[in-house]
Amino acid sequence: MQSGKGVVHLTELESGDYKSICENLYDGIHITDGTGTILFINKAYTRTTGILPEELLGRKVSEIEAEGILYTGSVTERVLAQGKRINSVATIHRLNKEVLVTGTPVFDEEKNIRLVVTNTRDFPELKRLEAQLLALEEKQEKAVQELAYLRSQQAGDKQTIYHSAAMREVMEIVRKVAPTDVTVLITGESGTGKELIANEIYQNSDRCGKPFIKLNCAAIPAELLESELFGYEEGAFTGAKRTGKAGMFELANTGVLLLDEVGDMPMALQAKLLRVLQERSLVRLGGSKTIDLDIRVIAATNKELLTQVRQGRFREDLYYRLSVVPIELKPLRERREDIPVLARHFCELYRRKYGKETELSPNAVAELAKYDWPGNIRELENLVERLVVTDSVGEIGGCQVASALNFSGTAVPEAGPLRASLKTQLQTFERELILGALERTGSLRKAAASLGVEHSTLVKNVRDWGLAPQNGDFFDHYGEFFPTQGI
Repeated sequence: MQSGKGVVHLTELESGDYKSICENLYDGIHITDGTGTILFINKAYTRTTGILPEELLGRKVSEIEAEGILYTGSVTERVLAQGKRINSVATIHRLNKEVLVTGTPVFDEEKNIRLVVTNTRDFPELKRLEAQLLALEEKQEKAVQELAYLRSQQAGDKQTIYHSAAMREVMEIVRKVAPTDVTVLITGESGTGKELIANEIYQNSDRCGKPFIKLNCAAIPAELLESELFGYEEGAFTGAKRTGKAGMFELANTGVLLLDEVGDMPMALQAKLLRVLQERSLVRLGGSKTIDLDIRVIAATNKELLTQVRQGRFREDLYYRLSVVPIELKPLRERREDIPVLARHFCELYRRKYGKETELSPNAVAELAKYDWPGNIRELENLVERLVVTDSVGEIGGCQVASALNFSGTAVPEAGPLRASLKTQLQTFERELILGALERTGSLRKAAASLGVEHSTLVKNVRDWGLAPQNGDFFDHYGEFFPTQGI
């Protein structure tokens, strides 16, 4: 039976081998000749149906079915009559169950049916397999949903809010470049919204819905950045996974890769990045296979790359490869028209998030607009969130904003000979707190309660500061600030 180097060809199998194969099949096998006489049943058939070989062998299927004792629904007679494969459901009376039956004709050289081979499978087994299939489909659907969610998170769901002419110019450039695959370099101070602009480009491109991978070049140690970008094969270095790992370029293939803080990329790695951008292909660390890339690259940095080029810290050729279309985001202090709309947007965002009814007063917006915001939009958002969370009266006043900015250390006077005394500064701070409470509550009594001081103390303070006459009902005089009701 063996030929060559121990290889067994199917043509060399003996009849006993075929019988052994049939006996070891999982499905029940039932074989008849061209007259419907049963020639063979395997062990699985008996296990599935409970019918013993001696009850069937040598008998015609039609006779057995006519008795109605063992089963009904045999496909053998139908296969013999129609000359084609038949699928049906048979009933095994002895076990009171249904089985799935498939009958297949085997023809001789003259196209006559020589054998009928019938497969019998238990419905419980089919249901188990169906359940497995459904479970796999559910896992797949869950994986698809998770992937969609992760991609949406990567893409970001934040809106680009603006009013200034500077941002209108930026968004006009975004509108023009988004449908193309041109490489874009976004520059600007930290917190100016570079990632939001990258999101806008992605969302309005033909690659929207495909991978959008973001890599912060400054957040990954230099010795790991290369493997994160380009991936590696098994054994590329000590600690490498046995299966290797795809890099960010591979993960972003067919989609968009955002190289954030690209100005912090080590010089040695810049050369390899340039080569990948030029050739649109890469080779993993420790590998030899070339991987083709269909990818769009967006770069972002808070550094002056041209200055770094002159200083020899950034490759000139890479700079020009990345900055095919440069987009510069002005700091918030140079586009103050955006501060009010951003502040109101963040207020609405966080009032919904925290279930609050907080509003920004006109004085609060005015205070926010006066500040230079060295941390730009990110700092503004964080401050508004803090004010919304800590608000207890439903409106954020100008004094609250001033106090919050002062508390954060951003408005503290610099040390020097002209700096006010500690007593004066404490008095100023006390005045700001009290006036802020009055603005929020509209009532001396409520303000006193919120600050935990006596009502008479606030009355004295207001008179001492010249905000009310020394005699008489000053609340009517200052009705806008101190209404008569509730005092």
